[in-house]
Amino acid sequence: MEDKIIRIENKDSYGITYYEHGQAYLGSHRGMRFRIARNPMEDVFLTPPDQKGEAVFEVTVWPEPFCYEATPGEAKTTKTFPFDMEGKEQAVAWLNEQYEIRYDEWETVRAKH
Repeated sequence: MEDKIIRIENKDSYGITYYEHGQAYLGSHRGMRFRIARNPMEDVFLTPPDQKGEAVFEVTVWPEPFCYEATPGEAKTTKTFPFDMEGKEQAVAWLNEQYEIRYDEWETVRAKH
């Protein structure tokens, strides 16, 4: 199976400033849909660093074919990470881990659509 694994790279999901604008990054990867967002999701880009408050990266995966909003909560798996560069790297590593350990699930839904 290892030769079938195609990894998501950190550079594929924008830098931290994108998330500081209150935007979520939505993507899909071979049957696995995912969302990366700052929580709380608010525009703090122009806020002084000492006033931005505590935040985390909230990362969610779910099977195709539906978008985040149209997918039932029980079909989603979510994990949080620190809102910094290391946390973003951990988030992408977790996405790749979810893809790998649930490979058969993603391939099954991908084959249907």
